[in-house]
Amino acid sequence: MPRTKEFDEDAVLLKAMHLFWIQGYEKTSINDLVTHLGIHRRSLYDTFGDKHQLFLLAIERYKKFLNGHFESGISRAGSARQAIQYLFDFMIDGYEGKPPGCLFVNMAVELAPHDDEIDGQASESFVIVEKLLADLIRKGQENGEFATTRDASELAEDMHNSLLGLRVLARTSADKKKLHRIADSAMSKLDT
Repeated sequence: MPRTKEFDEDAVLLKAMHLFWIQGYEKTSINDLVTHLGIHRRSLYDTFGDKHQLFLLAIERYKKFLNGHFESGISRAGSARQAIQYLFDFMIDGYEGKPPGCLFVNMAVELAPHDDEIDGQASESFVIVEKLLADLIRKGQENGEFATTRDASELAEDMHNSLLGLRVLARTSADKKKLHRIADSAMSKLDT
């Protein structure tokens, strides 16, 4: 008779996501995962496969995590400007207990050069954020909130580049005031 699982898979994936986010893929050993996740090695392999498979599942969990925060923050925003400001603030300040930076940026830097599957995941996530920014910029241009002198898609590429840089800087000891100045500079492009 098969044993029943004594753990919540989503809770374990959330823990794995945070561990990979903090330590990176290469620095996270199976022993680290077993200890941090609080499950037996055999349960880890039986439920999630090998470390790479667990990492891919943790990335899927991260997508849900980000989508939830983005949808919630953007739906509460009263304008396109506030929605974009929310994205910048979230990348800088996040929420209590959020590891610094961004798991997608971390994996793009660490793994994408030699792992096509990870490269595809990172690239897809970046396209989604650029599209979100372009849609918000278009909305702001249509309602007169932003200048219409620049193409929304090109401006979104530029703003996304700033967001990527902020996600990298957020992993360092950079002063948050500096990060907010960079965000303010990026936001000012909406008015030119």
